[in-house]
Amino acid sequence: MMLIPDKYFAGMNFIIAFVRGNYLLLIVKSLKAMKTFIAILIVLMLFPYQLMSCTVAVISGKNTPDGRPLLWKHRDTDSFNNKIAWLTGGKYTAMALINSEDKNPDNIWIGFNSAGFAIMNSASYNLRGNDTTSLSDLEGEFMKKALLACGSVKDFEKFLQDHPKPIGVEANFGVIDAFGEAAFFETNNFTYTRIDVNDPSVAPHGYIVRTNYSFTGEMNRGAGYIRFETAEKMFYRASGMNRLSVPHILENICQSLENSYTGEKVQDYLHLGEKESKFMYFQDCNNRYTTSSSVIVQGVREGEPAGLTTMWAMVGFPLATLPVPVWLTPGGNLPQVVSGEPEKNAPICDYALELKKIMVPSRRGSTKYYIQTTSVMNANGTGITQKLLPFHLEIVEKSTQLLDQWRKTGINQQELVRHYNWIDSYVTKTYRELLRL
Repeated sequence: MMLIPDKYFAGMNFIIAFVRGNYLLLIVKSLKAMKTFIAILIVLMLFPYQLMSCTVAVISGKNTPDGRPLLWKHRDTDSFNNKIAWLTGGKYTAMALINSEDKNPDNIWIGFNSAGFAIMNSASYNLRGNDTTSLSDLEGEFMKKALLACGSVKDFEKFLQDHPKPIGVEANFGVIDAFGEAAFFETNNFTYTRIDVNDPSVAPHGYIVRTNYSFTGEMNRGAGYIRFETAEKMFYRASGMNRLSVPHILENICQSLENSYTGEKVQDYLHLGEKESKFMYFQDCNNRYTTSSSVIVQGVREGEPAGLTTMWAMVGFPLATLPVPVWLTPGGNLPQVVSGEPEKNAPICDYALELKKIMVPSRRGSTKYYIQTTSVMNANGTGITQKLLPFHLEIVEKSTQLLDQWRKTGINQQELVRHYNWIDSYVTKTYRELLRL
């Protein structure tokens, strides 16, 4: 039970007695109060869907061009300031995406560890059924514990089985490891269903996409049906062209602005000049107002060192940020642009959020769900995403060349530090000179 102090409802003609699980008891004293309550209830119903509405995918190494599995998370949250952090204190060390204000941190949202195990999630809203357990929203805490304790997908399943119930989660957990395993676990407080992405009868095209409902949950409930259709179409197309690869996903899926339900996409307005105006409703696109980061964890082939596991992190609003590769080192070295100083924001995230204000110039009420398409891309080639693309491609190319070399010779820590320094300098110069930030 959660008691709510009277002071929060001063002057209202209704009283909320308690909130427990999915049920809310109230006493309404007037028709006007009833109308007010209905409006608030609608907001409450939509609120979690808006703020925790990630789009994710697990891709089997059997279907990627280089044979390495991939974990992709396109994160939606009201915590727009994200960063990458080094985690210690468990059986394994790890790197993970966190909220900048989470100093400890207590929660992670996608990450990988020194054994090559990686985990992420999307919130699900159709797995609890009649469960009225009040314990919930512990996905970030649960994933941090799993990341520091588990060395494989097999370990994770046992961790899930042994974890005290109720777990406090309702989520699609995506996992990969250094042994070639790739799976989703559709999980509620007490049970889970494992979905093997390596099984062609389940994932015939080598990948599985999830948004904010689970296929083993209640039918026609949850959220993200349009986003699922959009992402599914993009991954299906990539699979057919043998492009389930890091470069393709970073450029074409992480930075997509398309609504599969209406057929509208930002490229429809490429004929417009930079000084023209065309707003597009983008709240049902994969990139939307609440999108805070887009991250790919690229695993290793079976037999390769787990240390070659790579996180490609687009920290900040994906249409205005750059991809930065991260590897797990003994001392937890990180590029400063995605980690920042302790208890401070990642600089690249701050840059991206400043540019987001240009793309989404009005944030009053529902106007924040409309993006200025000519600020993203235009006929003059001066859109923010357009201007950043050559620098995006340069980082990916140089980093991939270095990674390919290390796959033959092993990671050279001095080269890694030099590459991080180059990234920090290159990214900072790009934003300060090209975009005048």
